Amino acid sequence: MKVSFYRYMLAAFAAASLTAAGSAFAQVDVAKSSVTATSKQMNVPVEGKFGKFTAQVKFDPARPADGSAQFSIDTGSYDLGDESYNDQVRGKDWFDAKTYPSATFVSSAIAPAGGNQFKVTGKLTIKGKSQTVVVPVTVTQQGATQIFDGSLPIKRLQFDIGTGEWKDTSVVADDVVIKFHIVAARK
Repeated sequence: MKVSFYRYMLAAFAAASLTAAGSAFAQVDVAKSSVTATSKQMNVPVEGKFGKFTAQVKFDPARPADGSAQFSIDTGSYDLGDESYNDQVRGKDWFDAKTYPSATFVSSAIAPAGGNQFKVTGKLTIKGKSQTVVVPVTVTQQGATQIFDGSLPIKRLQFDIGTGEWKDTSVVADDVVIKFHIVAARK
């Protein structure tokens, strides 16, 4: 279904918006980390998960401005739980994964927002379209790991996700929420 592609797109946005920052790049545990995108099809939430992504994170809570984050999401790895939907979202109308195999996020600034909250500004690029976004991120320290959690609402049509008949937002909403949970070794 075309909704599946929209889910893939959402997941790509999520992955691209993953954020964090700091000292030397921390080792990200991809097996414990996740990036999802949730959209609404006919007003029913639909969530997909990106199965493949890479991340480089540097973050010291005492010096957040020195931090950085870079994420690359494999748009063809978006999984809606049904292979026919997955094939559709990889197609030209949605992610166009053959032409645009990756969605990316590259941070440009990290600022404290009180307590363990931070605002990460950066460039999100999906399907060749870039936008500056500000991602709210919660950072939790657990033993030898740092956990970065956040969500970023985006408009899929700003990134040409859902072209042709899928531009009509009465079936698949324009709003997509990208959520991420990144687990990294503390440096």
